[in-house]
Amino acid sequence: MKIRSVQNTRKITKAMEMVAASKMRKAQERMRMARPYGEKIRNVAARISHANPEYRHPFLVNRDSVKRVGVIVVTTDKGLCGALNTNLLRMVLNQYKQWQSEGEEVDVCAIGNKGLGFMQRLGANILSHAVQLGDRPQLDKLIGTVKVMLDGYTSDRFDRLMIGYNRFFNTMKQEPVIEQLLPLSGERLGAPEAVWDYIYEPEARAVLDQVMTRYIEAIIFQSVAENMASEQSARMVAMKAASDNAGDLIDELTLVYNKSRQASITKELSEIVGGAAAV
Repeated sequence: MKIRSVQNTRKITKAMEMVAASKMRKAQERMRMARPYGEKIRNVAARISHANPEYRHPFLVNRDSVKRVGVIVVTTDKGLCGALNTNLLRMVLNQYKQWQSEGEEVDVCAIGNKGLGFMQRLGANILSHAVQLGDRPQLDKLIGTVKVMLDGYTSDRFDRLMIGYNRFFNTMKQEPVIEQLLPLSGERLGAPEAVWDYIYEPEARAVLDQVMTRYIEAIIFQSVAENMASEQSARMVAMKAASDNAGDLIDELTLVYNKSRQASITKELSEIVGGAAAV
């Protein structure tokens, strides 16, 4: 019965491994397709940060002091993907405690069911959340959630906005990271190859408000795409390990079963021989 139970479980994990492998390729393609737009809008934002000195967008201005922090936590909606969510949430928890020890209050935006449940158990102040995103990142499901955080930064509700997600490197390596979204740092924007100013129509404020908002949305969309690619890769690896472990367990249980059967047969033979000798 144990052998049959493990065999049934191995069928499930093997099927999940094949499904995750198929979804992983598609998720990686979507992530790579989103990168050119992210790189282009990053170049535009870098040039804007070095131009137009008469108007500095609030996203580019550093605050003198930090009293409140906003953090966007990007996790998965489903489990069975190894330690992917655990490693990220452990890093977020350590950073959360550090902010609180420094006297900074924390507001949270949760993208993904696992992060939302963790933050609710932690008792964090959750301003917005987005769950059930599916296998394909869709910006229309994220805009409302992200806008709450951007409006909070613009209205001085918090002085710094962070994002935590799993960065995809390859199928075997996904690394949890926490990065600063706002105010935009020079490290993220990079130095532009050439500096020039633009002609704004209708005016610099209206254009820059739209451009910088789209830039932050593009960063968050890319982070969600990276996290989804990491999820499918981690799930494929975890299910393959589970299938391999099930095979090893079946071999061990089969060996025990054969030993027990051989012992019972030997016992029956000895009883027959003993009875015949007595007769």
